[in-house]
Formats: sequence, structure tokens, C-alpha cells
Amino acid sequence: MEKIYSKINKNKLILSVMRYDEISEYRTDLSPDDEYLQISGRKLEKGLKVKAHKHLPIERKTDITQEAWVVFEGCIKGTFYDLDDSILYETEIRKGDVIVLFRGGHSLEVLDKDTIFYEFKTGPYYGLNSDKEYINE
Repeated sequence: MEKIYSKINKNKLILSVMRYDEISEYRTDLSPDDEYLQISGRKLEKGLKVKAHKHLPIERKTDITQEAWVVFEGCIKGTFYDLDDSILYETEIRKGDVIVLFRGGHSLEVLDKDTIFYEFKTGPYYGLNSDKEYINE
């Protein structure tokens, strides 16, 4: 797993990347406990049972949108920006890979035909004009 930190503020985690071939039978957390979006990866063996449970209501307040991408088919190129909007990191995200974006900016380019990916974000969503600011490339 790769963790990319800001060059502007060395303590700020910008994103985490886990490649499909890095997933093991041990739970690997891509997110530190204090981040709003919690993502982990793990291979599950046949017969594993997780005891039935539900999550307790806890008031959470945030002013940040975090997101995760999981590629199911194909490949995308992700470009990731630091806190000052400068390019920090670029990578290809392939089938089975996951990337978690905690802060900073990002763009993506689809590299393969029929690429499929899921995107997960913290919410609620208040519309494009309230949610995004475009970065000059």
C-alpha cells in the first residue's frame, strides 16, 4: 500500500493506494482512524462469518468531501493535486485497485475501452456549484 502526503504540509495525507495484488488475508486499513471515509481491504476465505451487527448513531461533523475509487474493469489514469493545486502524484489504477482521496484535487482519464469503476463519497451532496472548484491545469 502506498500513502501519499502533501509536500506543502508533510502531516496531511492526500491519498492512499492499494493494488489488487497487495490484498491479503489480513485486514489492511487504507484510512487512518481520524479520517471520515474509512476503507480497508482483505481477502475473505470461504466459511468466514461476521457476527450480525449494526452501527450506533453518532453525530459526525465534517467540512471535507473524501472519496474512493475502485476499478472493476479497464484502467484509468489519476492525477492528484497537493493543497496548493500543484500536481503531486500520477498513477494508473487498474482492475481491482482502490484509491482513497482524503484531500487535495484530482482528475481522471479513462485509458481502456469499457472501463468500469465505482466512486464512493462522503455526503450529503448539495449540487455541483456547492461541491466543486475547478483547478487550472
